[in-house]
Amino acid sequence: MRTQVAIIGAGPSGLLLGQLLHKQGIDAVIIERQTGDYVLGRIRAGVLEQVAVELLEEAGVADRLKSEGLVHDGFDIAFDADHLHIDLKGLTNGKTVTVYGQTEVTRDLMDARQKAGLQTIYGAQDVEVLDFDTNTPKVRYKLNGQTHEISCDFIAGCDGYHGVCRASVPEKSIKEYERVYPFGWLGLLSDTPPVQEELIYGNQEQGFYLCSMRSAQRSRYYIQCSLADKVEEWSDDRFWTALKGRLPEHLANNLVTGPSLEKSIAPLRSFVAEPLRFGRMFLAGDAGHIVPPTGAKGLNLAASDIRYLSRALFEFYGEKSEAGINHYSQKALARIWKGERFSWWMSMLLHRFPDNSGFDNKIQRTEFEYLASSEHAQRVLAENYVGLSYA
Repeated sequence: MRTQVAIIGAGPSGLLLGQLLHKQGIDAVIIERQTGDYVLGRIRAGVLEQVAVELLEEAGVADRLKSEGLVHDGFDIAFDADHLHIDLKGLTNGKTVTVYGQTEVTRDLMDARQKAGLQTIYGAQDVEVLDFDTNTPKVRYKLNGQTHEISCDFIAGCDGYHGVCRASVPEKSIKEYERVYPFGWLGLLSDTPPVQEELIYGNQEQGFYLCSMRSAQRSRYYIQCSLADKVEEWSDDRFWTALKGRLPEHLANNLVTGPSLEKSIAPLRSFVAEPLRFGRMFLAGDAGHIVPPTGAKGLNLAASDIRYLSRALFEFYGEKSEAGINHYSQKALARIWKGERFSWWMSMLLHRFPDNSGFDNKIQRTEFEYLASSEHAQRVLAENYVGLSYA
């Protein structure tokens, strides 16, 4: 088989790249080791930057997002009993975020790809990326016991943190930066109305909490937990009791509980691989970087990568110029590190670290008080949260 771009991974990064390339008449095949149902079953982020929404509009997959997504003008931060509202719209000259689950973004992209009759190969096993340091890269995989090979111009590694693309890069050619946080997030999804209309991030003596939502009738809640915890140890009743104990009194009284649709524990880490280009193979999304979810940047940084990469490929095929692909890694990493910094800062502000000293606790408290007292500090937070402009 022959294609122009072989995309490894049918998550939102790979699907979005495939859709943008299709709109420009560039042929791409997507290879995914899991089933489509498995990909759709992943519960992930739900806050989209305004620039990410605009990219989905460009891809032609924003109709349902526009009708069902929840536009938020701000969010709240609570520290113990104190409460601060961040007016995103007022602090950023009218910019907002949209709450729309990653699962729904993935579904919209899958539907668009199927409608267009584009090829996605699910259930591919033993995927190999070959000769990506030459002008004739190839992808080899097995399907139903048969070996297949795709020749292409470029390989886009959109196959996540544990994928084959980054793992195939020689160790001497890549540098990795990582910080692992000493706690996780226990998340619960339920068909219950949100505790309030906007998100609230909280830091309380028992730890971090986040009250989010997927719709006006579906809520997503998180609490900080130990990395030693197991999901099986957390009944629904235990989760609701723990969350209610962390919420401010007026919100605790508003909390509607119900059976969980899904519960999971996610460890928190910061991770960046450099560079993101290796000959004719590119890394994008979780294949190249991970952020703690505190800053709502995971899916948004993936979309940012895809914007830079799609433009580079448009330029290569449309203008016969390699300038875009030569600068992809530099441009993407500049925005990635800003997202990493913001996510790190939010994580440091909002979590109770097990090794914090009294001094550390005082600094954390003072950071919140400074934020509450300074419009300039709130504006810096807001402009990062709604999404920095593309370079």
